[in-house]
Amino acid sequence: MAAAAPPPPPEPDQTLALPDALLLRVLACLPEPHLTGAASLVCRRWTRLAGRLRRRLAVRDWGFVAHRLPYRFPDLADLDLFPASIAAPTAAAPHAAAPLLTCGALSLTLDTSADPPLGACRFLDDDALDRGLAAVAASFPNLRRLSATAAAESGGLMAIAGGCLTLQELELHRCTDLALRPVSAFAHLQILRIVAASPALYGTGEGGGVTDIGLTILAHGCKRLVKLELLGCEGSYDGIAAVGRCCAMLEELTIADHRMDGGWLAALAFCGNLKTLRLQGCSRIDDDPGPAEHLGACLTLESLQLHRCQLRDRRALHALYLVCEGAREIQVQNCWGLEDDMFALVGLCRRVKFLSLERCSLLTTRGLESVITSWSDLQSLEVVSCNKIKDEEITPALSELFSNLKELKWRPDNKSLLAASLVGTGMGKKGRVFFKRILPTHQRIKGKVLKYPAGVTS
Repeated sequence: MAAAAPPPPPEPDQTLALPDALLLRVLACLPEPHLTGAASLVCRRWTRLAGRLRRRLAVRDWGFVAHRLPYRFPDLADLDLFPASIAAPTAAAPHAAAPLLTCGALSLTLDTSADPPLGACRFLDDDALDRGLAAVAASFPNLRRLSATAAAESGGLMAIAGGCLTLQELELHRCTDLALRPVSAFAHLQILRIVAASPALYGTGEGGGVTDIGLTILAHGCKRLVKLELLGCEGSYDGIAAVGRCCAMLEELTIADHRMDGGWLAALAFCGNLKTLRLQGCSRIDDDPGPAEHLGACLTLESLQLHRCQLRDRRALHALYLVCEGAREIQVQNCWGLEDDMFALVGLCRRVKFLSLERCSLLTTRGLESVITSWSDLQSLEVVSCNKIKDEEITPALSELFSNLKELKWRPDNKSLLAASLVGTGMGKKGRVFFKRILPTHQRIKGKVLKYPAGVTS
């Protein structure tokens, strides 16, 4: 039997003839998934060159930060160190035998005999965090965005402020009042996201969050802020007022899961350049907003966004709409307690051009109509997954309003057929002139199908 033919010799690597500069230009044309995946596994040279093209990275091993990170990815502009700052559970941990609950980068122990049963999230010690931040500051002078965990001492953040002079966006987790002291050293900081230290999650002391003291430090140190996000922060009127007075360039403010004292809404009037106000995951808006004549208003506000908020307090909701009475865009998504009488309060905002309602399960067709028919400037409407809004309850007034809209997204429930019925009619796209030509008289929508006059087709 004849011996098997030897395998053909491997073809020489044609890319070896290309200089690094030319091969970098070729690799730069690849989309991000291919650049970080298959292309970086071809050979060591491609791995090294692909690392030079990488601009964004999330690190999950803190040991990699100080040793390999500067050599593997030397030109990073966006660095997320938060996952790496969480200490992995070890066998020596006091709750090692307890079940482990993992959600994303967080790992919490469950102790059924404790109250609450969730154990605190374990982080690296402050010395290790400071050393890692100092290594980042020395290796990445062109860093633009950084996400990290705040330490009790400010040495690491001070090193970042001195070494990364072009840093524009900073995200701080487990933040306290003292941890905000070095933010004044960031000369070009424009976007700041603060996740306050929660005793239940981070194992900090009862007074370890962000209060008016921290907000005042932030306000006096970051006067060039354009976008600010406050997650789980405490405080009151004084802290928000300090931010409004000092951060004259602030255009977007996000407040999530706040624990602020009553009266903070009135301080929003000091934000003289605010264009977007976003409330997320707030179980309450303002316990005591005070008299309406003392609230003031955000005259430059354009967009009000409410996501996953409790809207059951009529007085607080009334105060919010008074402060935001000049808003032109209003978005309400996944909010609880928005019944017809509560939604009627949004009528205080008379300049609304865009309204988006999503998963407002208590709002009815009558409640929606009572508000939007009074808005003469309304141009766009989105209604998605609002189960009590029915097609068969649409009145001629609503039908006429729909015809005048520039944009209409109507999917109140899965059974709605109006969206399919509008295909080809031009409603919501061509305005009043086209609607009058097609429907000379206002036709009522019955049985979820548009009824046209005799002789008129869609």
